[in-house]
Amino acid sequence: MVEERNGSQLLTDAEAELYDRQIRLWGLESQKRLRLAKVLLIGLNGFGAEVAKNIILAGIKSIKFLDHRDLTPEDFCSQFFADRKDIGKNRAQASVERSQNLNSMVEVTADDSNIDTKPDTFFRDFDVVCASECTITQLKRINAACRKYNIKFFAGDVWGMFGYTFEDLLTHEYAMDVVQNKKKTGLGGDSKDNQSVEGIVNTIKKTENFVPFEKILTAKTLPKNSEIYHLFQVMMNYREKYGKDPTPSERASELPALVQEAEAIIKEYTLGEKINYVVEGDLYGQVSPVCAILGGVMGQEIIKAVSQREPPLHNLFLFDPVTMCGKVIRVGH
Repeated sequence: MVEERNGSQLLTDAEAELYDRQIRLWGLESQKRLRLAKVLLIGLNGFGAEVAKNIILAGIKSIKFLDHRDLTPEDFCSQFFADRKDIGKNRAQASVERSQNLNSMVEVTADDSNIDTKPDTFFRDFDVVCASECTITQLKRINAACRKYNIKFFAGDVWGMFGYTFEDLLTHEYAMDVVQNKKKTGLGGDSKDNQSVEGIVNTIKKTENFVPFEKILTAKTLPKNSEIYHLFQVMMNYREKYGKDPTPSERASELPALVQEAEAIIKEYTLGEKINYVVEGDLYGQVSPVCAILGGVMGQEIIKAVSQREPPLHNLFLFDPVTMCGKVIRVGH
């Protein structure tokens, strides 16, 4: 599919036609970088399906789904790649056919192995690794392997109405367009009446340095009104402790384990009642519209990182269940 001419990668006519709108949006060179990108996506829940949809449509080279879990009825609240007749089958395998139909030019494969069985060398075959439904221990290990092999690392999850995305792009170079206003003088001379302003677009290059996932886990200094960061801590600590996420049925218990986990964070950071309103009911299962929002953000960030266009969200994006707005905070630096 890739043509070579004087050592440069060229798009085929079919690709140029399919990706015409994107090429107009972010340029030919960026699209070339995208079509060479190999992505590993860990976790095919509703959030993972949204991420996969966005980057497959964008025109990456290949994507591998990695998930050892089987489909359950709960998956169909947000996971749109799998068919209901596939309940009980592996989630990654069941998601291949429909995702492949999105873009025949992207290679889609599945691996039903557990991430814990993969050696560090497994990750070096990819340009981007995006992980969800992993514990803190797993994310630290995957991120360390990505850093070892100079691979861009992303992590994200959705719990009910809350979610996050994180990115470690190591040392990342990107280009961005900056519009500068310049006065121009009309043909009538230097009179102010003949002067107007025109916008001149200049492309500038920038570099940013990122921190690994472990650095964002225990932030002590946060921007104002960033209490939702502590929801991220609560959910990650819960998963690390129990090896799973809380289920909606647990809300009926007298003292849900999630509430107990939240109380520890509330006490440590003296939060009072600042996050109680969310812990009591908004963090169970996956809500489809929130998966779409967070999956859209994650897909956008992967595209930006690979294409090396526009500033990345540096480095933690949080979605507030109450305001329904996202907040970017820089943590761990």
